[in-house]
Amino acid sequence: MSKNIPGVIIKKLNKFSDARGWLLECFRQDQMDKEIYPLMSYISMSHPETVRGPHEHLYQTDYFCFFGSSAFKLYLWDNRKGSSFYGQRLMHIIKENEPQVIIIPPRIVHAYKNIGSNPGFVINCPNKLYAGPGKKEKVDEVRYEDDQTSLFNLD
Repeated sequence: MSKNIPGVIIKKLNKFSDARGWLLECFRQDQMDKEIYPLMSYISMSHPETVRGPHEHLYQTDYFCFFGSSAFKLYLWDNRKGSSFYGQRLMHIIKENEPQVIIIPPRIVHAYKNIGSNPGFVINCPNKLYAGPGKKEKVDEVRYEDDQTSLFNLD
């Protein structure tokens, strides 16, 4: 990515390997702002060529950990009116053996595609609970996957 959308954080994750395998610290409370402390986590597996998104959150910050088994292409669109990057799309490649954290604030439309040949795993540690406490609230998500008129096209 030659430039970045303000508020989006991309950082390398350090993988510590030894004879047993490897360890990867996904997040540390002492290295993040209090506003993005995770309230839950989940892991997803995406088959090769699978796309997740595009969608956005109005209030939630996503904390994606791309840690291996495959490579991904990340798509980002700034959908914050008044932003100097409003409407712009950026793409970022996450290589299979270069784990990264991508922190995506609210109103940034995002999608990712497994561009490798293996199943790919992603952990997300968002700062909001899916559907709120007890899953009793409206889901904070605006989905564009099936909207043929959407401006958020991958290709």
